[in-house]
Amino acid sequence: MASFKPTKIPVVQQLGEKVTEDTRYWKSFKTTVQVKEFGAISKIDFSPLPPHNYAVTASTRVQIYGPHSQEPLRSFTRFKSTAYGGSFRGDGQLLVTGSEEGLIRLFDVNGRVALRQYSGHNKAVRVTSFLSDGFHIVSGSDDLTCHVWDVSTAQELLSFNEHTDYIRALAPSTRNPDLFITGSYDHTVRVYDARQQKCVMSMDHGQPVESVLVYPSDGLLVSTGGRYVKVWDMLKGGQQLVSLKNHHKTVTCVCMSAQSNHLLTGSLDRHVKVYNSSFKVVNSFENAASILSLAISPDDGVLAVGMTNGVLSVRHRKASEEKQEVERKRRGPAYRVFVKGRNYIPKQDDFLVKKAAALQHLGKHDKHLKSFSVSQALDAALETSLRKHKPEVCVGVLLELERRGTLKNALAGRNEKSLVSLQKFLLKFITNPQFSPILHKVADMLIDIYQSVVCESAVVERLFQELLDCVSREVDYQRDLMQVLGMLDTLFASSAPRSGVTTSVSPASLIPTPALREPQVQPV
Repeated sequence: MASFKPTKIPVVQQLGEKVTEDTRYWKSFKTTVQVKEFGAISKIDFSPLPPHNYAVTASTRVQIYGPHSQEPLRSFTRFKSTAYGGSFRGDGQLLVTGSEEGLIRLFDVNGRVALRQYSGHNKAVRVTSFLSDGFHIVSGSDDLTCHVWDVSTAQELLSFNEHTDYIRALAPSTRNPDLFITGSYDHTVRVYDARQQKCVMSMDHGQPVESVLVYPSDGLLVSTGGRYVKVWDMLKGGQQLVSLKNHHKTVTCVCMSAQSNHLLTGSLDRHVKVYNSSFKVVNSFENAASILSLAISPDDGVLAVGMTNGVLSVRHRKASEEKQEVERKRRGPAYRVFVKGRNYIPKQDDFLVKKAAALQHLGKHDKHLKSFSVSQALDAALETSLRKHKPEVCVGVLLELERRGTLKNALAGRNEKSLVSLQKFLLKFITNPQFSPILHKVADMLIDIYQSVVCESAVVERLFQELLDCVSREVDYQRDLMQVLGMLDTLFASSAPRSGVTTSVSPASLIPTPALREPQVQPV
């Protein structure tokens, strides 16, 4: 007696993802390492110098982590209230922070006590940064002002009050020590020049501004707020170049990859989007919670994401040298393993030992088919997990039942619950060209079997009507497609060379058209 053969599952053809150099580059980041902080992480900043430690500002403390450490190397906890905006100086030796109490503190990264304290704001200081010369600090506050401070004397040098709402974004120029950019909840992005002691350029973002970024060349400026990421050309007086809307919720942070010249944005929709130089999305990272802060190391080795639930998510990029070392260590079998016994001649007294047949692991539906329980086999294939994630299994069982000639028996005698699950499966996949031939037959059989009792259940009747509408729409789509193919056929025929005798094949004849027909449901 022949052994039972498992159901042959059809192979579903899927469109593969287009693999590019950018995709391979950003896919090289390893599995996420998560570190729990004491509160929502409002700012992450990397040191410009190796080994590129990074400062994490959360709750009432600022902690410095190494690129591969999960425990803080240094913690600054001398804050009476929430700390904000921890930023490194260009030499990586000093750190400046704001606070809810309106004070600005300057720390030595190798110490614990504040070196300087700057007071002048009367509300929370949300953003702080060093200017590119390293001798001045700029701060933005909820008191609608931004101040420029002298690092050594702790004196206020300049004050600007053009904004009419909270200042929540700040970015200094990397080339000019007198320029810096601020963003505010008054929807404006302003460029200040310390030499002229005034705002020299203003752009309207159209939404409360959450973050700003200046390109290393100082030619382009990026602002984020609402669902929009906008790029401005500073060399053309603040002209808007592009407006991106790839996030579903507010974009809270933005940073730039120094090595690959890619733009990264984080949003409350839990996604990090990566844009190339043409501002096209080339990759996306999904996180567990809404994102408040984002930073990438200057060597593109570490990507750190801070979330609202206080979790710091750190990804490390896998170096190509590591992969090469692993490949070198991995050695295949020797040549003699493959040629062993090839030339052996059996002797008369040899006894042939047959290998034990491998155990056959049958699925739940195959077990029912083996015992000829066709209805139970179809029910097993229609279970929620298979129906949603592996529809080809259900289609394979239907094909097997049709081959056996027991498809109608499996569809008959169903209760409302099992019939509804089958109707929903048909409604979802009947227009799929890979599944439609068998599903059309199943739909016809269901209508023939349950047409007389369809009025007894409002749910079953509604799903049959939705199935009829779905197939009708698909028939209309196919009819429109045939009309378009006929037009293309006419255009190709008119553009073909008329000299000589040529034989051409119609483009319409090369595309198979499924034989769709609307199921006939008599009105109840």
